[in-house]
Amino acid sequence: MSRVIGSFSAFVFGYLCGSIPFGIILTRLAGTKDLRAIGSGNIGATNVLRTGRKDLAALTLLLDALKGTFAVLVANGLWPVSQTEIPVALCAAAGAFLGHLFPVWLRFKGGKGVATFLGCLFGLQWQAGLAFVAIWLGVAALTRYSSAAALSASALVPVVLLGLGQGQKALLFTGLAVLLWIMHRANIMRLLGGTEHKIGQA
Repeated sequence: MSRVIGSFSAFVFGYLCGSIPFGIILTRLAGTKDLRAIGSGNIGATNVLRTGRKDLAALTLLLDALKGTFAVLVANGLWPVSQTEIPVALCAAAGAFLGHLFPVWLRFKGGKGVATFLGCLFGLQWQAGLAFVAIWLGVAALTRYSSAAALSASALVPVVLLGLGQGQKALLFTGLAVLLWIMHRANIMRLLGGTEHKIGQA
């Protein structure tokens, strides 16, 4: 029973961390327009950038990533694996990612999850986090598409984790990558149709 409670508690804690809508909080404090009323209506850094505030967009990106890392590291401290024999950090990561995608405070309409995906990854396996960044930068440099870079990096992360001998983490991030792709379905259609905006394009 203690194992189940530990895993569930870590998941809920992760969800609450992930559901903090930093994009909305920062733009409201700055007095800009409601993110849900502009652009894609998304709460992530890309839509924050559409307010014209690059500083807020960068801070949103950072905080959305850190909330995933924070959830994983705190869960490891509060519910050590040695006590529960369950990888509670994975539960916290799953909760943080789902919290960002489906925050209860915003009627379960959140972001697309790239920053939080990366933050959870750094918290669980920093080497794979660096691989994600390297892949993102490489694909972005070649294609100039941020969405294509994120999709490629997320798809290859499970392979990197398997190469590091992290089977459970690879399984988790396979599931998270599937969700991330689903959240990017509109971007995928635009990529296929040649209408996706490139990096730096208005």
